Amino acid sequence: MQATETTTFFHEDGAVLEVIPEDIPAELKSFGHWVVWRLEERDRELTKVPYNAKTGRYASTADSRTWSTFPKALQAFQSGRWDGVGFVFSSGDPFFGIDLDDCRDPESGELEEWAQAILSAFPNAYREVSPSARGIHIIARGGKAPNGKRGRLEAYSERRFFTISGRVI
Repeated sequence: MQATETTTFFHEDGAVLEVIPEDIPAELKSFGHWVVWRLEERDRELTKVPYNAKTGRYASTADSRTWSTFPKALQAFQSGRWDGVGFVFSSGDPFFGIDLDDCRDPESGELEEWAQAILSAFPNAYREVSPSARGIHIIARGGKAPNGKRGRLEAYSERRFFTISGRVI
């Protein structure tokens, strides 16, 4: 197995997170739907806020003018100003995403049973550990998902962004 270069940063709780750009699928990287993000406090909770990699201003998941190419987003992230890179889902791409929250032990990598069952249903999709190391992202090509959240599962096909780690499962 060839070694991959990683970019490492520290999460507020001390966990080391990394982005592995080489392991993010080329097809995903070919779309100009990329943003950078920063963890910020809003209403006393931490949230991942998307930013335009070109301008440093807020990005909008509804305005493609605030998105950039993957190389531009990666370059901005590597400057050290941002906590990660993200992909924006829109009607202009063939992808949908499933976000499984708080289903993975960050130390052992063990998944909760319900999450393993969902992960197993998408063997050919891009599947990665979320930047928190506690969740899972599944990005698949195909039909559109009904946008929304149900418990610890979220599914989106437009007007949302996923943080992307490149840490393939």
